[in-house]
Amino acid sequence: MLARRLAQLYVGLALYGLGIALQVSSRLGNDPWDTLHQGLARQTGLSIGTWIIITGALVMLLWIPLRQRPGIGTISNVILMWLLPHPAHLTLRWAYLVTAILVGGFATGCYIGAGLGPGPRDGLTTGLAARGHSIRTVRTGIELTVLALGWTLGGTVGIGTLLYAAAIGPLSHIFIPLLRIGRAPANGHGRPRSEPAGAATPGRTRGRGRSRAPASR
Repeated sequence: MLARRLAQLYVGLALYGLGIALQVSSRLGNDPWDTLHQGLARQTGLSIGTWIIITGALVMLLWIPLRQRPGIGTISNVILMWLLPHPAHLTLRWAYLVTAILVGGFATGCYIGAGLGPGPRDGLTTGLAARGHSIRTVRTGIELTVLALGWTLGGTVGIGTLLYAAAIGPLSHIFIPLLRIGRAPANGHGRPRSEPAGAATPGRTRGRGRSRAPASR
């Protein structure tokens, strides 16, 4: 089982890197987080790479109230940039962009589904979703917020940036439960499908939260 988890983790991360490289090569706009990193770099003079590290660390501080725990997947969450040709024709650029978004959604579900720890930014999504919120809603809200911050700071926003922000939430909503290893597929709200929201724990009463001994006759 561990071998399968590790294989799925690193295949997912490799595909994630491919998706990023495809989107960059399309030249139709980066993803919202890179827009934020670019805006911060322009405002401070620090490099984009430095801001990727800083924002990752800051986002992980938000894990504390969500009780998210890092794992080997968190440590391994590095960007794997692949060298790809930059297409000149607009049709091919759009093909790169659409493929990048689809691959990014699948890759997100693949490496998170391995159960070895999400990356800093994805951990924020899964932590909020575990509290009964929709993965689709949470991820889309985060991406749009980051996009707005990046644009305000001077980051470049393209059509690809907007499409990524709108599409990655629904794709994550599909692929994270679908590719989860070792548990029943979740319902998109961070719970297994067999566990309805608000279900009482066996052996406990709903009102008082502790078992009650049967009355003697």
